[in-house]
This record gives sequence, C-alpha cells and structure tokens, in this order.
Amino acid sequence: VAIMRLRHAMVCASNQNRSMEAHFLLKKQGLDVSSYGTGAHVKLPGPSIREPNVYTFGTPYGVMFDDLKRKDPELYKRNGLLHMLKRNLGVKDAPQRWQDNAADGAFDVIFTFEERVFDIVIEDLENREQRLMKSVLVINLDVKDNHGEAANGARLVLDLCRKLESADSWEDEIDEIIRQFEKQHRRRLIYTVSFY
Repeated sequence: VAIMRLRHAMVCASNQNRSMEAHFLLKKQGLDVSSYGTGAHVKLPGPSIREPNVYTFGTPYGVMFDDLKRKDPELYKRNGLLHMLKRNLGVKDAPQRWQDNAADGAFDVIFTFEERVFDIVIEDLENREQRLMKSVLVINLDVKDNHGEAANGARLVLDLCRKLESADSWEDEIDEIIRQFEKQHRRRLIYTVSFY
C-alpha cells in the first residue's frame, strides 16, 4: 500500500458540487483531502437564474437540504441538488471558505475548477501574513458546474493526485507529469508553484 504523503485541497466557488465531488472521491480512495469555496456566499440554483438560493459559508448541508426540500422538493430532486447535498453531508458538515482556512494548515496540492477561482487562491496565498515559505502546487482544471462534469472532473483529479503521490519529488517531475496528463486526457491545465 502506497503511503499517502500529500495534503490536497479542492476549491470551487461554493464548496458544493465540483470541489465536493472531488473531495468525496479522494476521501473514499484514502487520500488526505479537504475542500473549500472562494465566493462571498454559497449559491445554489433556484427556481430561476435571478432567484438563486443563497447561504452563508458554515451553514450545514443538512440545513440547506431541509430548506430546499421544504421550498420545492420536486424541482430540487429533479435538478440533482437534494442528491448532491446528501452526498456532501456524508463528507463533512458544512461548506468552508478558502480565505478563512489558515488554521487548517498548509496544503501540498490545491486544485481549482475554474480560472477565476485559481486566481483568487493564488492572490490569497500571496497576501497571507504568515510566511512559511513552503511550496504548494496550484492546478486549475476547468470543469463545468454540473453533476456529470463534476464526476468526470473528480476522476481526472484522482488520476493526477495518484501520479503526484507516486512521484519521488513532484517539484522535479511536475512539468512532465502535467504534460503526460494533458496528452492522455486531452485537457489543458494551468498550474503554478506558489508559497505559503
């Protein structure tokens, strides 16, 4: 059994779908993983584009589940939100905000699922007061925010995390690992090494 040595963070906007699908899969496979969102609030689709369901970070997934079930059980069952929240409940209690996670310690690898979130994470790392000068790999894999794409994205992230875990030194091998991954999966990644 390979020893899992790296701490992974999965980050999307609301810590609901893409980051949680990846968190769920990696946790199931025994990896050391956490997940976060970068938005000001947690937003879930509502009855229309103009009427999202908005919650504060830290609101338990169970509370959201009950809220949506009360509002329109048919709609939220049909669009997969109730199923998604039930899955999230099995992973952790509530969505967490990336910018408020300093107490969680440093990560080795951070995955984001859209470029805007990638930029926010990099900016946040650069502006943190405590400087450990510990290197962290930040990778963006663009994943559309729907259930099917999130599941596919999670499998790709797991594949890449396994490659990173099995590298003798990801710092030395990262360019080659990424190049092979992009070729194999025909997906372009953006990545950088930042510092805590």
